[in-house]
Amino acid sequence: MNTQFHVISTGMQPLEQFVTIAAHIHPYVDAIHVREKTKTARELADFISALVARGVPARKIIVNDRVDVAAVFGVKGVQLAYHSLSAKTVKAHFPSLVVGCSVHSLEEAMEAEKSGADYCLYGHVFPTECKRGVPPRGLETLKTIASSIYIPVIAIGGIQPDNVKQVLQSGASGIAVMSGVFLAKDPLAQVKEYARMVKKWGEDFNEW
Repeated sequence: MNTQFHVISTGMQPLEQFVTIAAHIHPYVDAIHVREKTKTARELADFISALVARGVPARKIIVNDRVDVAAVFGVKGVQLAYHSLSAKTVKAHFPSLVVGCSVHSLEEAMEAEKSGADYCLYGHVFPTECKRGVPPRGLETLKTIASSIYIPVIAIGGIQPDNVKQVLQSGASGIAVMSGVFLAKDPLAQVKEYARMVKKWGEDFNEW
């Protein structure tokens, strides 16, 4: 797995705004997560249909929690939370889906790997408005998790272009960003800067 750059919807933007941003930025990212916790299956279907209609490849779309929607639309995969179906169950019935698990500890990461997840999303690494008042888990814990499991670890939480290198040096296989892209004043410029830092890390790493 090459170093990955995922972007995740905030749940705070109307469909048209989210889709417009996604349509501009998708060439620079590896995955776009539709994380809309309050939306129904039909509303999620509208999001996915709109993304595809605007040129976002289905192979880049990941749906949060709703395995049924992901399977029906043939998207890249599904991101599972603690309350979701297990990765093992999803992989058994929908082997074509890439399955990610959101984890917050080494124990959860090891369980995700054991259950057959293709990767885990770990955070939050740095302080972030999305988790106001909740202490960040930090780089050392990220390093411990990344070195303890074999599946890729995608880091999330307070990641900015200027700390991407620290995150990847800690063993993460990629980064995920929500508000840092979708709520930025210029989402396209911001996503290009993140992508530049991810690419630079890959080039520097290959020179070692």
